[in-house]
Parts: sequence; structure tokens; C-alpha cells
Amino acid sequence: MPEPSVIPEHGWHVGHYFYRFRRDCLDAPLSAELCEQFCAALAPGDKDMPKRLASYWISGHDADFGFVVMDPDPAKVEGVHQALLAPGIGRWIEPAWSFISVSEVSEYVPTVEAYRARLIREGATPDTPELDAKVTAYERRLPMMNRNRLEPEFPEWPSACFYPMNKSRVPGANWFTEPFSHRNQMMAEHAQSGMAFAGKVSQLISVGVGLDDWEWMVTLWGRNPQYLKDIVYKMRFDEASAKYGEFGPFYVGYRANGDEILQHCRMKG
Repeated sequence: MPEPSVIPEHGWHVGHYFYRFRRDCLDAPLSAELCEQFCAALAPGDKDMPKRLASYWISGHDADFGFVVMDPDPAKVEGVHQALLAPGIGRWIEPAWSFISVSEVSEYVPTVEAYRARLIREGATPDTPELDAKVTAYERRLPMMNRNRLEPEFPEWPSACFYPMNKSRVPGANWFTEPFSHRNQMMAEHAQSGMAFAGKVSQLISVGVGLDDWEWMVTLWGRNPQYLKDIVYKMRFDEASAKYGEFGPFYVGYRANGDEILQHCRMKG
């Protein structure tokens, strides 16, 4: 048996955290000392810095700002949250929502053998140089693609949206009673829709099963917020979403460091 550990065997811990400033308690902008503490919480030193961290100011009244964080060590993921709620700045910040998950390689990512079989089903001629070339190229790409699913770099793009989702269990549309072959087919269609936005939208799908109230968390980064609207609209027509998707609250944010968040939210004097 493996040694007991908080480090996942595959993937990293993922945290999505959202907050509001307690304007009902504030009669003036935050002091310079509190602003410095806030910025330091969102930019930890080398010892406490997670592998991935990006912060955003959030549109709408549900939250003022939030951040996405990833690391093998859950203490580093949670550490940013605790630094924001520490005595001092924590008095003026109220948690709005959070989601805890881990990154994974989906069971619907085709193996090399399954990829070959799918190409043949779609009309490729078996035992041809053309088919072999496509399969070889996929085999070379697969380790990198899986690494990007488990340990993705966060793109330096200006907009992002975040939302949790479940797969339906209602009579007549119970995802978990469908045979794997049907689920796999639906997810292949879903993936194909997303590929139309390559270079415009990047995603992270992390799993919250056993860790939080929803089963998955979707993070979409966009070169432009228009692309976020377009991809979510397009993919909702896929059977996997139209029949089986259940969606939680949406948060839309724009990339910003601590000082930019304070200025946007009118917290600095």
C-alpha cells in the first residue's frame, strides 16, 4: 500500500475562491498597511508560492474578486485563502464562494488504440501510411496533452469564467446509467465543439467528486470575453450538455494583481 500522503498520486489540488469587501463596515479606503497585506496575500513569497496562481476582479454583485490556485500541496492552495482572512485585512473581507477540486485526465480521453479505432469508424482506411501517420502524431502529443490537463499553465489572457457542473441523474437522463460507449461518444462530440475555439479559449476541468458539492469545476480563459460567451453557447447544444448537464453559479473575472483589484474596487485612497 502507498504511504499516507496529502499529495495526489495523479494531478494537483485546485482551489477557486471568491470574496467581497465589507463595504458596510468601511467608512474610508483601506490603509496603506492593509493594502500592502492584501497584495502580499495574493503574491506569496517563494516559500509559500503555489505552482499556479492567478487573481481577478469579478463582475457583478456576487463577488468583488477571486483567484484560482493549483499545487500538489493542499496547504499551499489553502494558504492564500488563509492569508486573506488573517487578522488585519481579514476583518474587511467576506468569503463569497469557493470550490475545491483536483486536476485529472478524463476517462474519455482516448488511448492510442481507441483513437485509431475512432479514425477507422469515421472512414479512415486501415493499415495505410496516412492512418499510421495520424496515430503516430497523436501518440506523440498525448503525454503533453495529459500533462497540460494535470498541471496546466495559466494563460496570461484578460478574461475568464468559472462555474461548477454535475451530470444529471433524473429518470430518462441519468448520465451514470448510460453505457460507457454512449458517454464516450457524447464527450467526443463535446470535445469537437471545443476544438473550434483553439487559440481563443483555454480550459481546465477539475473534479470535485468526493471533495465538494458539485462534481466538476470548469475554468475557461478567453483572449476576449466574447469567446467565453460563444463557446458556452455552442457547447450547450451538444447532447452531453443539453440533456445531461446541470450548471451552478457563473463567475466572470478579469485578470488583475492585488493592487489592480484594490483600485478597481475603490479600496485605495
